[in-house]
Amino acid sequence: MHHAFRLLINGRLVPGTGTAPVINPATGTPFADRPVASRGQLDEAVASAKAAQPGWAANPYAERRRVLEKVADRIEERAEDLARVLTLEQGKPLRDSRAEIGLLVATIRTFCTMELGVEIIEDSATNRVEAHFRPFGVVAAIVPWNFPLGLIGNKLPPALLAGNTMVIKPASSTPLSAVLLGEVIADVVPAGVVNVLCDNGGLGGPLSEHPDIARIAFTGSTETGKRVAAAAIGDLKRVTLELGGNDAAIILDDADVTAIAPAIFATSFANTGQVCYAIKRVYAQEAVYDALCTELARLADAAIVGDGLDEAAQFGPLQNQTQYETVKRYLDIARRDGTIIAGGEIPDRPGYFIRPTVVRDIDDSSPLVTEEQFGPVLPVVKVRDEDEALARANASPYGLGGSVWSSDAARAARVAARLEAGNIWINQHLRLAPHIPLSPAKQSGIGTELTIDGLKDFAQMVVLDIAK
Repeated sequence: MHHAFRLLINGRLVPGTGTAPVINPATGTPFADRPVASRGQLDEAVASAKAAQPGWAANPYAERRRVLEKVADRIEERAEDLARVLTLEQGKPLRDSRAEIGLLVATIRTFCTMELGVEIIEDSATNRVEAHFRPFGVVAAIVPWNFPLGLIGNKLPPALLAGNTMVIKPASSTPLSAVLLGEVIADVVPAGVVNVLCDNGGLGGPLSEHPDIARIAFTGSTETGKRVAAAAIGDLKRVTLELGGNDAAIILDDADVTAIAPAIFATSFANTGQVCYAIKRVYAQEAVYDALCTELARLADAAIVGDGLDEAAQFGPLQNQTQYETVKRYLDIARRDGTIIAGGEIPDRPGYFIRPTVVRDIDDSSPLVTEEQFGPVLPVVKVRDEDEALARANASPYGLGGSVWSSDAARAARVAARLEAGNIWINQHLRLAPHIPLSPAKQSGIGTELTIDGLKDFAQMVVLDIAK
């Protein structure tokens, strides 16, 4: 790919102090080089964000909103360029890349309808108590490789709208779409308000520990999230952590299997299973277990797996070789602990491809069930009743999302009320939208993303108590 990708630092597009190849996961070979920032460039980016922040915060909401709307306009204008780069580096089909960019735009525009005004807590004969919201300062956004642009939408618009400035660090295996985003908006945002850096995996710690970073917004694995939180604890930086998940789907014995199987399949294998909120384990009651397994296997066998640039492809490769090897290990576990009824083979072709795989006759003694696979391998576990399904689902240390499926919505709601997760769906899964908050539980994260609550997470509440 003949494009000179550059970092965005203090309003200027600049080369890194070095470069490194970016791998196309559909071929396993490099297709472009990324600029690699030095520690000095990180310091420069943070300093520029710190210098720009007071002036940016002094702007009224209307001006901040205008800039963000222009950012959304620019992204729409360059959507096809961004989508192609996203597919080349991440592997997902072009239609999914276009959808991710559409979600980014929609999230920006949704935040632009919000504002943090003064909230009146008390207005009595003796006191008036007001809640005001002030920006923290400089926010570090650390973004993972599964949704390199979409997850910027959970961080950039609320941070900027609340009056903060930002340094964005994408994953080193998928940096180019974020770098191109920086290029697209470089002349829209004031210098220093948004900075975009790439690394070789060595800047996450220094960015998290940096004394001039006031807040960290991180999405990634639970183990990495713990390290980010540990780095932030030295000066008590505020953090939002959206971390790993092992979402359970509970299928009750009155469910219409033929009707629900396509939705369960789609939300299990979306983005080749590389979605934090995807269904990663299914607990189905005995009466529907066999039929569900048969339907899921049929759908898996019919799936079209291929290069994301091929418009016919439904599922692309795993994003990187490390994850590819991890999922291959889970295939070995599936053969050992269960029965593979669809998929399971490694295609004889370049790239990191694994077909959607369905595994039955397995239980919670297997790591395939208890761990987050983050790939296209779905275990389906047979359970006797609702209580067993809930006990198994709730035994996980994760609490990102979950779902309950039944022909009786009231019954499903009663079961869902006992499920331990932050986002729970009934007769659907993975319905994510800018107007719906994300609120992880347990070891799946800290804080709220999206909606007015997500906006408040990027501001310090200051309570003013006035005696009359």
